[in-house]
Amino acid sequence: MKGKRRFIVPLFFATLFSILFFTTSASATPLSQQIRDLQKKADALYMQEGYAVDQYNTANDQYTTVMKDIAENQKLLGYAQFNLAVADSNLKKRLVLLYKEQQVQLLDVLLSTSSFDALVTQLDTMKQLNAGDVATVKTIKKLRQEIKDRGVKLEADKKVAAGLLAQKKDKLANIKAIEAKVDRLIAGKKNQLRRLEAQQAAAARARAAAAQLNPLPNIDPGSAGGGRPEVVAIAQRYLGCPYGYGDSGPSSFDCSGLAMYVYAQIGISLPHNAAAQQQMGTRFTDPSQALPGDLVFFGYPAYHVGIYVGGGAMINAPHSGTVVSYGTIAGASSFSRF
Repeated sequence: MKGKRRFIVPLFFATLFSILFFTTSASATPLSQQIRDLQKKADALYMQEGYAVDQYNTANDQYTTVMKDIAENQKLLGYAQFNLAVADSNLKKRLVLLYKEQQVQLLDVLLSTSSFDALVTQLDTMKQLNAGDVATVKTIKKLRQEIKDRGVKLEADKKVAAGLLAQKKDKLANIKAIEAKVDRLIAGKKNQLRRLEAQQAAAARARAAAAQLNPLPNIDPGSAGGGRPEVVAIAQRYLGCPYGYGDSGPSSFDCSGLAMYVYAQIGISLPHNAAAQQQMGTRFTDPSQALPGDLVFFGYPAYHVGIYVGGGAMINAPHSGTVVSYGTIAGASSFSRF
C-alpha cells in the first residue's frame, strides 16, 4: 500500500504540471494571435478614421480660407465706407460754396433732385464743375459701387462659411463615432494592443538606425542624391508628440499635418491632406527606391502618410491615442519625392 502511495503522489504532480504547462503554452499563443487579430480589425477602423480626418481637414482649410476672405473684405469695406464719407463731406462743402455763388445750373439741379445720391448723378453731367469736383463725383460713384459689390460678396461668403462650418461639425462627429467604435473594439485589450504597437515601433526604429549605419544603394527616380536626410532630422524632433486630428504642429499632429509641418521648414508647401499630398512631387511605387525624406502613402486615394527614414521604416503620426513614432512601410501604396 505504501508502495502504491509513493507511486501515486509523483504521478499526481506530474499530471498537474503537464496540465498547467500545456494550458499555459496553449493559451499564450492564442492570446498573442488574438491581439494581432484585434490590431487588424482596429487598423481597418483607423483607415476609416484617416479618410474622415482628411475630409475634416479639407473642410477646415476651406472654412479658414473663406473666413480670411470675409475678414479682408470687411476691412476693405470699412476703408471704402470711410473714404466715401470723406468724399461725400467734401462734395457737400463744395456744393454749399457753389450755391452761395448763385450758380443757376446748380440751383436747377438742387431743386430737381430728391436725394444726395440723385444729386451726385446729376452733377456728373454738369459742365461748370471744375476738375476737382468731377474727380470727387467719380470717386463717390466708384466707392458706392465697390461698397455694393463687397456687400454682395460678403453675404455670399457668409453663406459658404456657414455650409463649411456644418461640414466641419459633420466630419468631426464622424471621427468621434469611429473613435467610439475603436474603443468598443479594444475594450479590455487596450494595454496589450498598445504594447504590441510599442514593440512594432521599437523594431522599426532599430531598422531605421541600422539603415543609417549601413545605407543600401537606391535607384533614384527623378532626382539625384541621397534623399532629404534633413527632413528626417526635423521629423525626429517631434517624436513623442501626441496625435491630434486637424493638428499640424508644433505640439501635436495628424499624419498629413506632420508631413506638411516638417516640409514647410525646408521651404516646401504641402496641403493638409494626405490624398492631395499623394498627387504631388515625383511619384513611384517601388519601396526599394525609397530614400530618406520621401513621403510614404497608404491607400489610393491615400488615407495615411509618413516620412521615410530608411530600413523599411518611417516616422508618422499613426492614429488617435498614439504619438509621433516610428512605423513600418509594409503595405505602402506609393511614394513621393520632393
